[in-house]
Amino acid sequence: MQRIKVIITAGGAPQAATLTRWLKNHGEAEVSVVALDMNEEVAGRFLADGFHRIPAAGGPGYAERILEIIAAERPQAFVNACGADVLHISRLVPRIEALGCKVLASSPQAIEDADNKHTLFTTLRDVPGVKVPEFLSPASLDEFVRMARDMGYPKRDICFKPHVSKGSRGFRILSERFDRRDLLLNHKPTARYMTLDEFAEIFRDAPEFPNLLLMEMAEGEECDVMTLAYGGEALLTTVKSRESHRWGVIDRGELIDRPELVQATARIIERIPLAYNISIQFIGGKVIEINPRTSTFIYGQGFSEPWLAVKLALGMITPDEVRACQARVPLGRRMLRYMDQIFFDPDGSWFQ
Repeated sequence: MQRIKVIITAGGAPQAATLTRWLKNHGEAEVSVVALDMNEEVAGRFLADGFHRIPAAGGPGYAERILEIIAAERPQAFVNACGADVLHISRLVPRIEALGCKVLASSPQAIEDADNKHTLFTTLRDVPGVKVPEFLSPASLDEFVRMARDMGYPKRDICFKPHVSKGSRGFRILSERFDRRDLLLNHKPTARYMTLDEFAEIFRDAPEFPNLLLMEMAEGEECDVMTLAYGGEALLTTVKSRESHRWGVIDRGELIDRPELVQATARIIERIPLAYNISIQFIGGKVIEINPRTSTFIYGQGFSEPWLAVKLALGMITPDEVRACQARVPLGRRMLRYMDQIFFDPDGSWFQ
């Protein structure tokens, strides 16, 4: 049986434990997984076959440490599961691949186009079959206030987010349906609501105004679309309902049939040629964001999207063989994410 070593970033990410297990246990090859993370105490340290601590993404010594690990471990493939690492790893691709390791990464330009919400929505708003939210990009606090009112505030709730952000950082909903007492007493500390006056108070005396998008509050069915892209084509696309989430991470969903989202994803990849495993979030049929990395999948024997990506990168299968998997998507299969624990002693021994 063929032996393959795969490095994954973000050994402590929510999807890391399942990703590690399904890269190893598909029965087609003997796969060992080496996990990386900036923190020492993460699940990947124990669940993977090897572990290395790395500096914060893009921080001092980051590139040198990544290359040092590649040279020592001599893996065949590098899979990125961390949004913070994506662009930095993409820029290191020539140096990593010179060491004999294939990197499953998009080009830096495609990643920058996908990560910047303003660029993303501007690029996609004229693409046939692709819908984006109504959005504006104010250059000052005065413009922000005026544009918010032009979009219908306060009768209509709207939201804002930075042009470039990770997770829900910087995202808030502008609404006057709640007062401060209500938010304090009846909502969790993570409540995302604030009024336009509260926003203006924060930035009134700020030395500069941040790059923010004002957006409509998209409503409707929420889906995570996972696509395996290659050469400017979405070879395999699955649609997962996003039924509930914790901390912004999906914890319950199902593989569903949404051909219109599959077609929209094909058009998106044609316009922004991302590569390998990509996640696109849709709400009400509108693109909300793109994560150009591996994310949460619904797996099964004979159907592991990250493993298909590794095989494609290593030349073990052809693009045509990946396309053929579209007919084998296990529609109706559900997922449930749950919390688990690992226990370990000072000597490094551990158990579950």
